[in-house]
Amino acid sequence: MADHLDAPTPLEEHRKLAVFAGEWNGEEMVFPSRWTAGGPATSHVVARIALNGFYLIQDSVQTRDGKESFATHGVFTYDRDDRAYKLFWHDSLGYYPPSPASGGWAGKSLILVRGSLRGNARHVYEVVDDNTYNMKIQFSPDAEGWADVLTGVYRRIH
Repeated sequence: MADHLDAPTPLEEHRKLAVFAGEWNGEEMVFPSRWTAGGPATSHVVARIALNGFYLIQDSVQTRDGKESFATHGVFTYDRDDRAYKLFWHDSLGYYPPSPASGGWAGKSLILVRGSLRGNARHVYEVVDDNTYNMKIQFSPDAEGWADVLTGVYRRIH
């Protein structure tokens, strides 16, 4: 008789995150906000499956006018207890979210929402094909009407 439990293994829900793994170049549109003027940007994204297949770790650097303007570190996973996807998001604005964004797939889009005292953010990652995805980050004070903060098209680097 075994004196220990078998370690959990990744579920199909964890494996679905692999669609975003790889190296990507993004063409982005930044919308005007209290943090920045609007305008076009480019982004370099590197994402990998890590920690026995349970997590997608994503790092991105945005460039505007030839210099780094924004950077992010995201950790995606599937919470088997909650039966929801989670996104732990950190960025160069320095705000720390009180809890991860949470959500799930709707068709080909992974939609994750998080709230804070400043309002609500929604991240939408839409799979176009094996080599392209669209992403948008939206803001809402009340989680009802959403305004774009950032939109982008990301193409895999081969």
